[in-house]
Amino acid sequence: MKPLIRLFFRTVRVVLSPLMVLGDRLTTPAGIEHSAEEQARVNEAVGSLALYHYQACPFCIKTRRAITRLSLPIELRDTQRDVARREELLQGGGEIKVPCLRIAEADGSVRWMYESDDIIAYLQERFGAAGAQH
Repeated sequence: MKPLIRLFFRTVRVVLSPLMVLGDRLTTPAGIEHSAEEQARVNEAVGSLALYHYQACPFCIKTRRAITRLSLPIELRDTQRDVARREELLQGGGEIKVPCLRIAEADGSVRWMYESDDIIAYLQERFGAAGAQH
């Protein structure tokens, strides 16, 4: 019975994944427009961030959409297709779970933030309208 259930969910994932990715691409939100100077500051600040994700994960899509809305050029690391990135996530964050935001702090330490809502709240606080002055 277990193999049959696995086959069912694998089939659902194979059918729905392309539709989710297409839907995301067709409905991508517009980003915030920053002045050139402000965008340069944002670009520098996000240099210490990387998002580990799967292309068709609904929570990853939600997180990437927030990143797009905030006009953040955060490096995306696909842990489903890139074994080295998956291993980095496991070694650094302790588990293979996406989305995960890798935050390199100014003191050299690295923080791994899981959960899409936490990641979005962090990015909104740091780079949203209220946090844009940083």
